[in-house]
Amino acid sequence: MQVVDFGPEQAEVIGEFGSRGARAVALGDGVGRAHVYAVHVEPGGQIGAHPAGFGQLFLVVTGSGWVAGADGRRVPLAAGQGAYIGRGEIHAKGSDSGMVAIMVQVDELRPKPPSREAGGAV
Repeated sequence: MQVVDFGPEQAEVIGEFGSRGARAVALGDGVGRAHVYAVHVEPGGQIGAHPAGFGQLFLVVTGSGWVAGADGRRVPLAAGQGAYIGRGEIHAKGSDSGMVAIMVQVDELRPKPPSREAGGAV
């Protein structure tokens, strides 16, 4: 067993996609292409719009934030909620008040229930 510290002091700045106020801690990789990160977003921070290089689960652990698809419409997320983002899908993420999320990236990721379409509450 190994204890993992993924607090903000361990995080590195995310500087791509016009991002601001966002940092991540790499938590692990897998066989093939799989990555797990803790993402820290400051109040008013965001990761700018970009195509997903992987299938992605973005799971809010603390605080609240939003995800947006290609249309730019922000869908709110609270702690205990998340979003599935398909590989190649244009998306952005951010928070008005600050949040910590776990992001899991896998080449081809298939979501499992329970989930809802982004048109409703996510």
